Amino acid sequence: MRKAVAILLAVSLWIPTVCSAQTSKPRVLIFSKTLRYYHESIPNGIATIMKLGQANGFDVDTTKNADFFTENTLKKYAAVIWLSTTGDVLNPTQEAEFKRYIQAGGGYVGIHSASASEKDWDWFGQLTGAVFVNHPPDPVDGVVQVVDNKDPSTRQLPKRWPWKDEWYNFKKRMTDVHVLMTADESTYQGGTEGAYHPLAWKHSFDGGRAFYTALGHLESAYNNPLFQQHILGGIQYAIGKNEKLDYAKAKTAKVP
Repeated sequence: MRKAVAILLAVSLWIPTVCSAQTSKPRVLIFSKTLRYYHESIPNGIATIMKLGQANGFDVDTTKNADFFTENTLKKYAAVIWLSTTGDVLNPTQEAEFKRYIQAGGGYVGIHSASASEKDWDWFGQLTGAVFVNHPPDPVDGVVQVVDNKDPSTRQLPKRWPWKDEWYNFKKRMTDVHVLMTADESTYQGGTEGAYHPLAWKHSFDGGRAFYTALGHLESAYNNPLFQQHILGGIQYAIGKNEKLDYAKAKTAKVP
């Protein structure tokens, strides 16, 4: 009898650990609301990420509607992708909901002008890892330098990768991020950060996972297999183990 009880107790302790991951495949949300500059590359970016999801086992929903930022909606997603968003796209209630989502274990992917969104919201700048300042007048050719050639988002790239884009300059950089690639400012005009100019990175932040890449201005970028693999690696990092969100860990209060 004692042996049977011990076995039942062991099983009851083991089950929650196994069931912490979602039973269904991961689902991500592309958020592409713009209040300032609208990137013509957004539709192609959406189409590309949807194809990546079909090929790599995750579902993709899309919206420009900030009303999606509620607990009941966000808890469905392993990651939220801010695709070239611009301006202050969330109101204070929605900001609190997104903050709670990350604190509950959610994932975030920022692509290109995501860093030009919510520029006065310090928490979002820290989540993204930096805040956009400016860029050269037009997209120009330059060279990306791969810092980590073993990361899934960069291992397909040459050490020096010729690329055409808007080369973003930043402020309020987070220093505890894992930098994946940098810009070689000697290969284009308009860089203001000098010899060490990070362009893409990832980090754990406030209970969640965040990946950001400054690349992706041009529509043609999303047709490039190397860039597709770059953003796929970032999305997979943000998805993580597809664990169920735990809102008990959210420190931010809901806004009434």
